[in-house]
Order: sequence, then C-alpha cells, then structure tokens
Amino acid sequence: MYKSDEKTSRFGLSAVFALALAGGWVGPVSAQTMEAALARAYSANPTLNAQRASVRATDENVPQAKAGYRPRITASADIGASITESGIPAFASTSPVHTNNVSRLGPRGAGVQIDQNIFDSGRTRSAVGQSESQVLGARATLRNTEQNVLLDAATSYMNVLRDTAILNLNRNNVEVLEEQLRQTRDRFQVGEVTRTDVAQAEARLSSARSQAILAESNLKTSVARFRQNVGTEPRSLAPGRPVERLLPKSLPAALNQALSNHPAIIASLHGVDAAELQVKVTEADLYPVVGVRGVVQQRYDTQFSGDNRFSASIVGTLTIPIYEGGQVYARTRQAKETAGQRRIEVDTQRDTVRAAVVSAWGGHEAAKAQIVAAQAQVEAASTALSGVREEAKVGQRTTLDVLNAQQELVSARSSLVVAQRDRVVASYAVLSAVGKLSAQSLKLKAEVYDARQHYEQVQGKLWGTQTPDGR
Repeated sequence: MYKSDEKTSRFGLSAVFALALAGGWVGPVSAQTMEAALARAYSANPTLNAQRASVRATDENVPQAKAGYRPRITASADIGASITESGIPAFASTSPVHTNNVSRLGPRGAGVQIDQNIFDSGRTRSAVGQSESQVLGARATLRNTEQNVLLDAATSYMNVLRDTAILNLNRNNVEVLEEQLRQTRDRFQVGEVTRTDVAQAEARLSSARSQAILAESNLKTSVARFRQNVGTEPRSLAPGRPVERLLPKSLPAALNQALSNHPAIIASLHGVDAAELQVKVTEADLYPVVGVRGVVQQRYDTQFSGDNRFSASIVGTLTIPIYEGGQVYARTRQAKETAGQRRIEVDTQRDTVRAAVVSAWGGHEAAKAQIVAAQAQVEAASTALSGVREEAKVGQRTTLDVLNAQQELVSARSSLVVAQRDRVVASYAVLSAVGKLSAQSLKLKAEVYDARQHYEQVQGKLWGTQTPDGR
C-alpha cells in the first residue's frame, strides 16, 4: 500500500546525503565550482574594484606631499598700450608758443619666478609620512573589503545550494503527500478510514505545497544575491566544501592571529599614525619658513618707445608667523583630539574583531555538532516513518500518525541541509574573522591585485596628468 511512498522517501534521503557528503548540492562534472565563483567575485565585484580605485586615489597623496620639497616655477607675460599726452604753456618755457607732447608706448614683458622651500619646520616631512600612512591604511582597508566580498560570495554560493536542496525536498514531500492522499481516499472508499483522515491528508498536502512555494521564493532571492556578489547566474553549482584546513587549531590561536593580523585593526593603527602626523603638519604653521626666490624678467617700452630692460634677482626669504588670530592654535588642538579619537577607535576595532572571532568559532563548532545530530535525526525519523507505515497497515496507527512521521522526516532532512550549509559558511567566517580570507590563501585561479604596483608608478612622478593605465 505504501510502496510508492517508500520509494520516493528513499530517493529524497539519498539526495540529502549526497548534499551532506560535501556540503553542497551535487551537480554534473562540468558544474561551476566554489573556487571559480570566488575567483570571479575577486576579479569583477564592483565593490572590490571601487575600493581598489580608492587605494589608487590615495596613492596620489604621496606625490602631492612630496611636492613640498620641489621648486614651484611660474611664468607670466603681459602686453598693453598706453598713450601719454602732455602740454607746456608758453610762459612756462623758453618757447613763445604752447607745446604739446604725445607719447605712444606698447609696454610688454615676460618673466619667470622660481620658489624653492629650504626649511618649513618639518611640515613637508610630516605630510609625506602622513600620506604614506594613509596609503598603508587604504591597503589594509582594501584587504578587509576583499575578505568581506569573498565571504559574501561564499555565503551566496552556499545559500543557493541550500535553497535548491530544500526546494527539492519540499517538492519531493508534495509528491509523497499526493500519493498519501490518493491512497487515503482509496481506503476511505472501502471504509478503512474516515472523512477526517482524508481531510488531514488534504490539509497536510496544502501545507506542503505552500512550503514548496516559499522555498522557491527563497531560492530566487538567493540566486539574486549570488548574481549581485559573484557577477554571474548560478548554473549547476558543484559541492561547496569547508576550508577547515586553513583554520587555526584552537580559539586562543584564532584570537592571537586576529588581533595581530586582521586588516581592520591594521587600518585603524595606520589611521592613528596619520592623525598624529597631522598634528605636526598643523603645528608647523606656527614656526618659521625659509625659502629662496629667483626672478627673471624682460620688459619692453617701459618708459619710451624702443627701450628694453632685463632684470634678474635671487632672494632668500624668511617668514615668521607672529599671530594669525588663533586659527592655527585651534586647528592644532582639533588635530590632537582627532588623534585621540583614532586611538580609541583602535580599541573599538579590536573588541569588534575579538567578538567576531568568538562568534564565528562558536558557529563553526555548533554547525559540526548539528550535522552529527541531524544525521542521527534523519536516520531515526526514516526508521520511525517506516515503522509507522507498517503499523498503519494493520490499523495500529492513524493517518495522522503517518503524516506526522513524514513531516518529521522532511524537517530532519531540512535541518541536515541547513547544518551542512552552516558548516561551510562558518569555516569561511572564521577565516575572515582572523584576517586570512584572501585569494592567495584560497589559491584562487585569478590574477592577484598588487596595490604596490600603482604606488611605485606614481609616488615619484614629477609631471603628467595621464594615469598609469592610460586615462
């Protein structure tokens, strides 16, 4: 009487264990792999590419700061026309008549001025150090963004696998309950069960169909997230596997690694360096500045038509601030408070990282334990369902007992799917929490982005508006 049910149940159970075998829904040989999805996200994710562009923009702070060591050269030119008319009355001169003089000139000239900083009380040196700290901080922020992107991509990958498996389980459950309802109606026709049994089977089938619709909606959402994080539609995803071989051996070891190497903490520390150097940059405005100025000029028609004048000078300059209304003092105090804020933020970031490590580690350990429990639950629920069905044949169990046992088996299978997904995602979360989730550690087949390359191309560049990539 229940042969069709048992066949479908065995099929569903084998599908779940195929998922459990490697932590993902098994696809064909040519399926898209987790590593391929992560490699694509690493290369093409717009959030990550935007952060890379931000690092390149930050690199340009270094040549801007180094400009304080270099001369500033300006050229100027002017041209004009002037008319001067003067009159001398007869009584004011030896001439018996009134005399008028008209002078028409075309004054023009050109010049070059060069200003060279000699000593600026350490302002340029501090500005260069600050810009270099900003570059290092931007690189650490990029590493943290890379981690977040890879973790999001791995999570999206496993969510698609999970929701695909759950959808298949729910569809399989609908097929089982449809067969259960058909058999219950047949038994009702011969008087073995009541109308209540039929109604219970119908209600359970309606509920299963509703769950299948919900599972399909969840899968569509996960597919959309996958497209957002990876950049392609998921097609025949291969099993996803945890990265436990890359994880620290214990929680204390994980905490030590995270507090020493996590890019978010490193970025905060560079932020402190940059803020402290900003104090020195601001204070330098209170101290003397020594420089040299050279000027070369050529002028024509300055006093009378046809004359020319060449001049050249070199002058040492000393500028000593006396009082600027208190603005520099206020900016210095402000910079000191900002530096204090950055130091506090380092402690906050350490606490955040520590909490993330403990949470991810606990989630990973819990997921492994849940897999064991879920596997035992599936085996027990499968055995119970077989027993309830056999007992129902001889009238010792009701239709409701069979329906409940079937529902428990579906729930157990779903729990196993979720636990498998959680184990994979949690392993990536631990790797991210300790600061080791990267294309290099995962050995992804993608060209590794080297932020130092652009820095080396621009940090000593003297002129030119074209970027190294030709824009």
